[in-house]
Amino acid sequence: MMTRMTTPHSPATKARRRRPAAVGITAMAVLMLTGCGAFKTQHVEVGAIPDDYRTRHPIIISEKEHAFDIPVASGDRTLTTAKRESVRGAADRYRQLSSGSLYIMTPVGSANAGAASYLRGEVIDVLSAEGIPRERMLTTTYATATADDAAPIRIAFLATSASAGPCGRWPEDMLSEPDENRNYENFGCSSQSNLAAQIANPGDLLGPRGMSPIDASRRATVIEGYREDGSGTIE
Repeated sequence: MMTRMTTPHSPATKARRRRPAAVGITAMAVLMLTGCGAFKTQHVEVGAIPDDYRTRHPIIISEKEHAFDIPVASGDRTLTTAKRESVRGAADRYRQLSSGSLYIMTPVGSANAGAASYLRGEVIDVLSAEGIPRERMLTTTYATATADDAAPIRIAFLATSASAGPCGRWPEDMLSEPDENRNYENFGCSSQSNLAAQIANPGDLLGPRGMSPIDASRRATVIEGYREDGSGTIE
């Protein structure tokens, strides 16, 4: 009977040594694939965390009263140059934002009530000279808190405006939970309010403006300039 002998360097011995290594690699691959499959079932939605200042303090478009105060002293009998410019500024803003009624309000019960009532007609004349129809102007009065108030002549109208706020809300203590790494409630409110105040036409937030027709003649001239010297500059 012949016995088959194997040496440490024989092919059979090398094959038996490779089997545990191959089994270990296969098991590791299965565990890695299983881990990936388990990880895919966990959905982390970072955007769901309400920590964006644009969400807490959105810029909205709403109807708002725009008021311009013209100071009046009890001894005034005519509008000064500076006060006339203030009235013109109110008229310019009205033309940009509104086409409705324009209110000219004078105080009642104050020390300067008589002077304000006298200058109201001059204010109307300045507004009319700026192109505002008189049929849109409405005159009214308002009561002052005390007789000593130097109440102004107020020019007001309603118009759609962009705004954000109000600011200054502190519902929580900023230092109560410092480990959460979150923005505080009032964060970003002032920057949003300043951005809203700079928007000249609130309609731009709702959609783009219409485009003017293409100037075909100018386009052909510029293209011809590129063909001639590559600059596109036409003298």
